[in-house]
Amino acid sequence: MLYTSCYSSPLGQLLLAGDEAGLTGLWFEGQKYYPRSLPPACEAHGLPLFEAARRWLDQYFAGREPDIAVPLHFTGTAFQNEVWALLCEIPYGRTATYGEIAARLAAKRGVPHLSAQAVGGAVGRNKISLLVPCHRVIGANGSLTGYAGGLDRKARLLALERTAPPCTPAG
Repeated sequence: MLYTSCYSSPLGQLLLAGDEAGLTGLWFEGQKYYPRSLPPACEAHGLPLFEAARRWLDQYFAGREPDIAVPLHFTGTAFQNEVWALLCEIPYGRTATYGEIAARLAAKRGVPHLSAQAVGGAVGRNKISLLVPCHRVIGANGSLTGYAGGLDRKARLLALERTAPPCTPAG
């Protein structure tokens, strides 16, 4: 069964979705790819999952690296799930480029090359914003590129983390 809850963040209302396996979604209200199939009103469920997510978000928006584990349940394609797992390896306060993520995934799969554009498509459809830090992915030239929650929010999230120079995801 799918449950939803809401969280009021400094950057706008967030909708959280989860099931017995973990958090399946976290979206800024009205963002691109905002789920249309979930119940329109937030249900107040006292699931431990949502309590953990709220504590994580409280720490994050207080400008600290969260130290709370929140179970995640990816519900995308196999390719999207692989990309989203790599996003989770980008350290707090750091960034990576689409090309770096593509190269990392290609190496993991044992192939010579994967398209940075294909990676960008998967990054853009990340269903678990913030906890799967797609906002930490930037263009090859260091520019802020697409973010489903809006480029202004992306800039504010990176500033909140006092983002350091780009790095390749740990691993």
